[in-house]
Amino acid sequence: MQQSDAQTANHMSLPILDASRFYTRWINADSSRAQKVAEVAKLSLNPDVFARVLQNETDSGATLPAAMRRLRNLVIATLIRRDLNGDANLNEVVSTMTAFADFAVQHQLAATMQEMIALHGTPIGEESGQPQEMIVLGMGKLGGAELNVSSDIDLIFVYPEDGETQTTTPEQRSLSNHEFFVRTGKKLIAALAEITADGFVFRVDMALRPNGNSGPLAASFGMVEDYLIVQGREWERYAWVKARALTGKPEDIAVLENIIRPFVYRRYLDYGSIDAIRNMHAQIRAEVTRQEARHPERSHNVKLGRGGIREIEFLAQVFQLIRGGRDAALRDRSTRKTLRILADKQLLKPEIVAELLHAYTFLRDLEHRLQYLEDAQTHTLPVNDADRLTIAQMMGYSDIATLLSELEKQRVIVARHFDEMFNDKQNGQKNEQQSDAPNVAAELAVVLSSADSEDAITQFLTQLGFDEAADSARRLLSTWRSPRLQTLPEASRNKLVALVNTSLPIIAKVTDKHSVTLSRLLDFLEAIARRAAYLALLTEYPHALERVIRMIAASNWAAMYLTRHPLLLDELLDDRTLKAAPDWDAFARDVRQRLEESPGDTERQMDILREMHHAQLIRLLAQDLVGDLSVEKLADHLSALADKLVSETIHAIWMMLPNRHRDEPRFAVIAYGKLGGKELGYASDLDVIFLYDDDNQDAPGMYAKLAQRFITWMTAHTPAGILFDVDIALRPDGASGLLVSTVASFEKYQSTSAWLWEHQALTRARYCAGDADIGARFEVIRENVLRQERDPVRLKEEVLAMRKKLYDAYPNKSTEFDLKQDAGGMIDIEFIVQYMVLRYASQHPQLTGDIGNIALLKLFGELGLIDKELGVRVGDAYRTFRKLQHQSRLQGLERARISKDKVAEEIKAVARLWQTLFG
Repeated sequence: MQQSDAQTANHMSLPILDASRFYTRWINADSSRAQKVAEVAKLSLNPDVFARVLQNETDSGATLPAAMRRLRNLVIATLIRRDLNGDANLNEVVSTMTAFADFAVQHQLAATMQEMIALHGTPIGEESGQPQEMIVLGMGKLGGAELNVSSDIDLIFVYPEDGETQTTTPEQRSLSNHEFFVRTGKKLIAALAEITADGFVFRVDMALRPNGNSGPLAASFGMVEDYLIVQGREWERYAWVKARALTGKPEDIAVLENIIRPFVYRRYLDYGSIDAIRNMHAQIRAEVTRQEARHPERSHNVKLGRGGIREIEFLAQVFQLIRGGRDAALRDRSTRKTLRILADKQLLKPEIVAELLHAYTFLRDLEHRLQYLEDAQTHTLPVNDADRLTIAQMMGYSDIATLLSELEKQRVIVARHFDEMFNDKQNGQKNEQQSDAPNVAAELAVVLSSADSEDAITQFLTQLGFDEAADSARRLLSTWRSPRLQTLPEASRNKLVALVNTSLPIIAKVTDKHSVTLSRLLDFLEAIARRAAYLALLTEYPHALERVIRMIAASNWAAMYLTRHPLLLDELLDDRTLKAAPDWDAFARDVRQRLEESPGDTERQMDILREMHHAQLIRLLAQDLVGDLSVEKLADHLSALADKLVSETIHAIWMMLPNRHRDEPRFAVIAYGKLGGKELGYASDLDVIFLYDDDNQDAPGMYAKLAQRFITWMTAHTPAGILFDVDIALRPDGASGLLVSTVASFEKYQSTSAWLWEHQALTRARYCAGDADIGARFEVIRENVLRQERDPVRLKEEVLAMRKKLYDAYPNKSTEFDLKQDAGGMIDIEFIVQYMVLRYASQHPQLTGDIGNIALLKLFGELGLIDKELGVRVGDAYRTFRKLQHQSRLQGLERARISKDKVAEEIKAVARLWQTLFG
């Protein structure tokens, strides 16, 4: 989503000289200044303009510090003029101020380094032996390229390596690198911040450096890394999000960013950031409240007050801290750009982002006008009415009341959105998505804990209506008193106990399998207990906890899946994405973009594929469990998902292969079995073969390597699990055959050497991914093979022999009916379809269409090849078996077996058709 930074109000309704006392004083002090401002105001203020003006000043005899101060005043005056005349928007103001700050720091540092090297020699790294440069990090609004007109600048000074300076003359006195850069930093601060007759360039604040004002002024990379790992506090993650290098070598900056990134951005989704920012905000608000109590006239703080700029910044940054470790797009330092990215990614509703951007522009415009008055670093409305009226008129309002009314309106909007994110749900505050259950649980939290007796817990669970209350009480106490939970940090243990208490009434409400559901939930909570971020997520989003409970109550497989992949909790937060129909083309584009964000990082790319697969799977599972998807539609989606992942994996691997001889591989993946028939389940493996058509002499080796790496990427266990199991046994000549085949050799094999069972398998084969032309040629080969004339007697004998072989391989010694393997079950139906296609496709070419078993059974009837009604009944039986098998899989059962009585009619229909065809 794009939104301009247009002014939120009309430009000022009084002359600039009456509006800004700073502007008036500065213009009136020198008769030439008005003309300078008028000339510069016509230009696009950028480093080239800054450099020309600076050069003119120094050529006139000014020292660099004096010239920089004069340039600063000219820039401020020009921005005041352009902004108040309506010629500049917020983006121009903050971008210009940021560009000038960068320019000033870079030029002053260059001059200071030159002076220091002349006195002490060049600092040399003790490990690399290379000259060292100081990296000045811009923090806060400077780091985010959104600097105020009268703001101070937050800086941190770092350098790559310790060591000593290398002198070249006897007059130079060697220093340690640390002392050299500390002195350099002091000189730089003085050059920028000392007040002279020409004013100052920027006030400098160094409080964000490691150990704050008590820490060394400059720190080596090693010192920074040790500090962030050992002592870095939660609020410092918030600060370091904005860190931007203004100086230094690109290679050094890259090393530093690799040090900072894992501190700021966690590899997991860090929902603990919500509570951390909530606490930081509470401390800020408490201080502002104290100041307002002492000075009631300062009650309108547009930065730190309720609904102010800081709350908008917190709203943007909490998403960065939560998700930035997994999504590089969220690491932008600009508040405005981050908000737009949140809208694009549907993490915040576009209409909410539009409101926040409008409020941000209004508040920042107002903040600038407060500062234009006296060039003062202030964020509070002035005390006297005359100045307030001036501010109102600068904002385009005719009176103070109208300004205050609009200010209150914007602050209410910001505060509402802030509260929706940061309200303390654990203490019973609700948002619109929450159920009433958490409030009920809050009352119960003091009742149930590990200190309670088994009898007391049993009695309480009985009152809630739990089945097997005594067993549930024992399990609950066992969990609470387990060594794993007893060794948790107290905060995590308290969160877990509170979550259990919150869950009990929900379990009583949403299912009649109370004991089973509680047991599954406790297994899940025990698995995630050491990851405070997951406990924080469920605490911050009680509706997600209820959704977890509903899912695990409905499906043991869902419970086990969530337990293995708790990262998926994030997918349960938003109904819009959870219930949305998949857009597989958009998904494929997203996968490719995410993979391209980690070039050359195989491990990360493999994890990205797994994470994105898991996310889609949990969405489909959620829709499946509430009945929104039929078994057939679910299988279509799962098959489409696999197709896209196979395609993007092939592309990613090929792009990483050294010495590849073409941009796009002439290589295709052919799907067989469940994937080929688009009947994929949640945990199905992929039956595939690999074909290529490329005369290059390196092609066989390159495509074999591509196929091998594809299998590795699919099957390797990473921290995110595996993607798919892959079976390549159906390739020509099976286990003894080549991993990859040319199209020509595949065609020859299928025409002259393949066994009948391989032609049976071909009935469910299709192009999956890769070169579409090879896919089309495969389909021609497939159709030609399936449409061959065959000896009916021999065909029947071989099909029956293969069916017996499978039946003997999977004997069922139970009294229940195996939906897949037993006579009258799914394999019988699949063999019937395969037999009919091989028997009659030569006469009826349409039988080779990829339309699925049920549609083919119907088509057999319509063509008069079998009894029409019986074909429909067997198709319905197949649908029923698949549904029952799916239900068994959802409960985590290894084999899908049920009482024969429940499917007696279906078995009977299948047996009748089997008897008709095979005798």
